[in-house]
Amino acid sequence: MMTARFGSLLVCLAVLSVLSAPARDARKKRVTPDEKLSRDAKTFDNLPQWIYNDVDKALAESKKTGKPVLFVFRCVPCEACSHFDRSVIEPDQKTVEWMQKFVLARITFANGLDLKRFQFDWDQSFHVVFMDSEGRTLGRFGTRSQRPEDDDMTSAGFHAAMQAALDLGANPDKAALAELVRGKAVATAEYARPELMPTLLGTYNSTLSKSGNIARSCIHCHQIRDAQRNAVRLGGKPIEGKVLYPYPLPDTVGIRLSPDHAARVLTVTPGSPAAAAGIRPDDEIVRLQGQPLVSPADFQWILENTGEKAELAAEIWRGKGEKLKTTIRLEPGWRASSDLSWRPTSWNLRRIATGGLRLETLPDSEKRSRGLDEKAMALFVRHVGQFGEHAVAKKAGFLNGDVIVAVDGRTDIPTETALFAYALELKPGTPLKFTVLRQDSRLEMSFPTQ
Repeated sequence: MMTARFGSLLVCLAVLSVLSAPARDARKKRVTPDEKLSRDAKTFDNLPQWIYNDVDKALAESKKTGKPVLFVFRCVPCEACSHFDRSVIEPDQKTVEWMQKFVLARITFANGLDLKRFQFDWDQSFHVVFMDSEGRTLGRFGTRSQRPEDDDMTSAGFHAAMQAALDLGANPDKAALAELVRGKAVATAEYARPELMPTLLGTYNSTLSKSGNIARSCIHCHQIRDAQRNAVRLGGKPIEGKVLYPYPLPDTVGIRLSPDHAARVLTVTPGSPAAAAGIRPDDEIVRLQGQPLVSPADFQWILENTGEKAELAAEIWRGKGEKLKTTIRLEPGWRASSDLSWRPTSWNLRRIATGGLRLETLPDSEKRSRGLDEKAMALFVRHVGQFGEHAVAKKAGFLNGDVIVAVDGRTDIPTETALFAYALELKPGTPLKFTVLRQDSRLEMSFPTQ
C-alpha cells in the first residue's frame, strides 16, 4: 500500500515538474515594460508614415498637407486593447485606404501632454483624437467597458469614425465648422501638463528618462485620473460624481451603441431617459448637444461634460431618411449607474475606499447556496491586497472568499462601485465597520478609509 502511494507521489511530482516547465519558461520570456517601449519605438522606426511622439510635428504636417491628424494615444505596457492596436499597426487594406487620408501620429506617454488641447478618458489604453489642420478637435474614438474588447471597438467602427471625421472636416464653411466642433474642444484645464499635478509634481519630468528604468519615468494616462482624485482626497474633500464616474457610457442614459457604427442604437433600456425621449433601436444619433458624433466616444465626451441635471438635445435619423429631434432629460444621480470595476483607476479607489479589497457581487444562485436572500447585499472578496497601502484590509483580518453582507450596518450597497461611492463621501481616516460571512461564521471587522 505504501509502495503504491509512493509511486503515485512520484508520478504526481513528475507531472507537476512537466507542467511547471512552461510556466518557468513563460516567466523567463516575460516582456518587461521597458522592453515593450523599446520594441514599439523600433517598430515605428520602420513605419515612416507615422510621426512618433511629436505632436507639433504632426500638426505642422497637417498644416502643410491639409490632411487632418489621426492621433493614436497608446499605453504600450498595458495589455488591454493590444489586439486592436495591432490591427492599426498592421492594418488590412481597407483600413490602410482610410488611414492614408490622415496624417498619422502615435503618442506613447503622457509626460508633457498639453492638457489644454488633449483630454479624453484617461482609463483608455488606446484612444484616437481626430484634429484638423487648424488644431480643432473633430472627434474621438476608443471605448472600453466591462464588456470584451471586441464588443466596444471594431475595425468597422474605426472606419465609420474616420469617415465621419473626414466628412466633418471637409465642410467648406469654416465658420459653420468652427461652431459645430466648438463643444469638442477642451473648455478648462486646471493644470497645463500632467507632471504639474500636485501628486505627480517632482516625481516626473516632461520627457522620459534616456536610460535606466525608462517605463518608471513614464506618466501613464490612468495616472492623470488617479492624480486628480488624490488631489481632491488630500484636500479633505469628498470625491464628487463627475470625478468618481468619469466618461459615462451611453448605457448610463439607457442606450447601447453599436461598435460598428458612429452612433447607431443597438438597444434601449425600458424606463430609461433614452426610452422616455422616444429613442429606438436602429436610430442613428447624428448630433447630441449640437455636436456631430463620429463614434460612441464622442457621446461619452458629451456625457463627461454634462451636469447632474441636464437636458441633452438629440438629432436622429430614423428609417428612410426621417429626421427627428428629441431631448434626453437627466436627473441628479444619473452617473451612479456606471460600473467602475473594469477601470485601471479602480485600483486606486480600492486603496482609498476598500483597504485593497477587490469585490464582486455574488450572483443570486450563490446567495441562495449560502442561505442568503436574493435581494441581500453580498460582496464576495475576490482578492485581498498584500502590500503597502493596499494591505489595510489584510491587516484587519480579511481573507479571500469572505463575503461582506453589511457596511456600517447598511445592507443597501449592492456593488463594489456603490461601496466606493459610500466610502468616498467620508473623510479620510473614517473607520468602516464590516459584517462578514466566512464559511459558517459571522465576523465583525473594521479598517479606516485613506
